Amino acid sequence: MRVAILAHEKFPDRAKTALGVLRYADHDVVAVLDRANDDRRVADLVPDVQDAPIVSGMADLEPDAVDALLIGIAPIGGGFDESWREDVRTALENGCDVISGLHYFLADDAEFARLAADNDCEIRDVRNPPADLTVADGVADQVDAEVILTVGTDCSVGKMTTTMELARDARAAGHDAAVIPTGQTGIMIEGWGTPIDRVISDFAAGAVEELILEKGDDHDYLFVEGQGSIIHPAYSAVTLGILHGSMADTLVLCHNAGQDAIHGYESVPLPSMQTYIDLYESIAAPVADSRVVAGALNTAGLESDEQAREAVDEYADALGRPATDVIRFGTEELLEVLC
Repeated sequence: MRVAILAHEKFPDRAKTALGVLRYADHDVVAVLDRANDDRRVADLVPDVQDAPIVSGMADLEPDAVDALLIGIAPIGGGFDESWREDVRTALENGCDVISGLHYFLADDAEFARLAADNDCEIRDVRNPPADLTVADGVADQVDAEVILTVGTDCSVGKMTTTMELARDARAAGHDAAVIPTGQTGIMIEGWGTPIDRVISDFAAGAVEELILEKGDDHDYLFVEGQGSIIHPAYSAVTLGILHGSMADTLVLCHNAGQDAIHGYESVPLPSMQTYIDLYESIAAPVADSRVVAGALNTAGLESDEQAREAVDEYADALGRPATDVIRFGTEELLEVLC
């Protein structure tokens, strides 16, 4: 499928979904829409993902060049920025499908719904959960697979990337591994899953359990895409739902190098890594004997490999467990303790 990715004024640093699709999805990315980086290329900003031109909007593309417009950014709260309306409108008028991971459902927007109907397009709101979810039965630990969950010190610290890299490299090493997508980016990449942050709280753990049960007897390893952080002032609920619903065997703690406060809530300092380990393991304990066995450090903000290696070594020492940057240094150290 040929896609254009909307990432206005957020690419690349605050465009997690855009980067995930560029790195992992099986799509032909025709262009990234970013009015702040018009006339550049993706490779100028991010060298290790699929390359594509960066343009100011859908109007810069030929009407028949794109099959779908994908919304590659999500502001805090998942709202729709009205400055994007012209691009979505143009895409639908050109007969393109629109794929969105926002909490604002584009299919419920009267103008977009009319344009989609008039031009035989599909609007896919991937954050719209199934209607038949229910509470957990506490049986995810009965599957045959080893369940590995990425957890974080904050949002956007690399949980999805770590999940994808571990699953891909585990398969390359001969292991039968699958990804369990729990957020909009993972769902867009894998083509299935449930957006746990949009699920009614009572049903969150049950929704994760259902995903585990669906795949757990067909694979040896399930890598579960984590969300949020257990201490996050806004998003801790989704983290807890995934932690209890997955009944994970092992946890990988993800962190951004140099970060010392919650993004967007800078008055909330990050506690020590040992505090995170104690919190995740103790909160999981009544439901499952989940253990933090490794760490993944995002060193994208560090220029040199030498700086990154030093940061990874310091992180491993703080955890008392193996750690790596899965993009910069690979996953071998983590897979040794996970598989």
